[in-house]
Amino acid sequence: MNVKIYTTPACSYCRSVKMYLQQKQVKFKEVDVSRDPKSAQEMIRRSGQTGVPVVDINGKIIIGFNKPAIDKALAR
Repeated sequence: MNVKIYTTPACSYCRSVKMYLQQKQVKFKEVDVSRDPKSAQEMIRRSGQTGVPVVDINGKIIIGFNKPAIDKALAR
């Protein structure tokens, strides 16, 4: 399972996504787009969004803290 979360430090939904994945014992890579402009551009290119969180689960892009979409992507 390849999971990446694009976040910023001030984002409460980002913290919620991380806690949710930790509770489900899913390992993930966190990318702070406020400190990494290259990753921020990658996130925008892949998601079409400038807001965070953006979750990438095996190439499936999920915008925001969307539990049903996250669960569905993790089940694949």
